[in-house]
Formats: sequence, C-alpha cells, structure tokens
Amino acid sequence: QVQLVESGGGLVQPGGSLRLSCAASGSIFSVYAMGWYRQAPGKQREMVAQITSNGVINSAHSVLDRFTISRDSAKNTVSLQMNSLKSEDTAVYYCYTNVATTDDPWKATNYWGKGTLVTVSS
Repeated sequence: QVQLVESGGGLVQPGGSLRLSCAASGSIFSVYAMGWYRQAPGKQREMVAQITSNGVINSAHSVLDRFTISRDSAKNTVSLQMNSLKSEDTAVYYCYTNVATTDDPWKATNYWGKGTLVTVSS
C-alpha cells in the first residue's frame, strides 16, 4: 500500500499565496508521476498540475503562470506553490501519485491523498 499525506491548505485572501506539500510513503517500487487535482463545490475533479519521473510538467491552463509544481524524487514528495490566488481556486486539493509497488513492480497504480481545503476569500 501507498499512503499520501498532504499539508498546507487553508484560508487566504485573493492575490495571496499558499504552498501545498505531499509526501508519499509505503511499498513504493517506482514513482512514475506525482501531481495535484482539485474539486470545487458542485464541480468535477480536475487536474491542476502533474510532474513525471522525467520532469515533464503538465498544468491546467487556468493556473499557468500562477502555480508551480516541483518534486523531490529522493523523498517522494511533491509541492504546489500557488500564487496570485483567485476565488475560483477555492477547492479541495488532492495529491496523487502513479506508482509501481514492491508487491507488483510491473503494474502502475494511482493513489490519492485525502485532500486539503484551500479557500480563497476576503
């Protein structure tokens, strides 16, 4: 099993910044990608940003130039620096990872964190 623990959510005013962090642990054989999704009230979960083991980054158009994803491969952690936050960024942010575990090194599986709430409001 793989566990993901997120931290860093909270309340911030529009234009402010927050940094989310996520640490993966457990029976990890290889990490292929880590990233963040979010789900706003009444909306579907959407991809925010992800980074692969090769360092390839994909970001949602809505967060380009405002959010930066980074990863520490040695520690199996991923962070999301969020700047110039807007009210529409309010959501529960979920960390995810696509990994192969020691139980089955040939199979890639997605694991999810429990989510951390980000509220952007004045």
